[in-house]
Amino acid sequence: MTSPVSIPATTTIVVMGVSGAGKTSAAQEITRQLGWEFIEGDDLHPEANVAKMAAGTPLDDDDRWPWLRRVAEVIGEHEAAGHSLVITCSALKRSYRDLLREGNPSVWFAHVDVPREVLAARLAARRGHFMPPSLLDSQLATLERLGEDEPGDVIAGDAPLDQTVAQVLADLREERTLQS
Repeated sequence: MTSPVSIPATTTIVVMGVSGAGKTSAAQEITRQLGWEFIEGDDLHPEANVAKMAAGTPLDDDDRWPWLRRVAEVIGEHEAAGHSLVITCSALKRSYRDLLREGNPSVWFAHVDVPREVLAARLAARRGHFMPPSLLDSQLATLERLGEDEPGDVIAGDAPLDQTVAQVLADLREERTLQS
């Protein structure tokens, strides 16, 4: 067993990417290794958003903004309390990520990036989730890759989970240590 990873100060890891990227699996393993709290960002969606996606209708910005504000609020609550957090959120556009970071300096993005064909296969095999495979292309069309000037890193999500998580933690440790 490896020793716990040392990450400076209060940190919020936002595990981001399109549906099927493996956000939840990666976030749960990061949480297990760090011992931090985990929140599934999908659980913060208003019921109307879930119903819309379940019906196969893509969300638009008007649908996403209330959800993103709620995610930012949860991040802010944890940050104010001095608690580190791992939370999933698609955070598809830079403007969405800007909202999550606004007033929340603890935020660091782990953009789990997966090729389209892998995403399609994962979504086709997934059961019991409100997000149908038919919405994949709308998410990919909306996705703006994490910018080099944004806190975080792009991580290959088609590698084995332990490698993906190890890369997230190594990149976070390196970036946060350099900033301190």
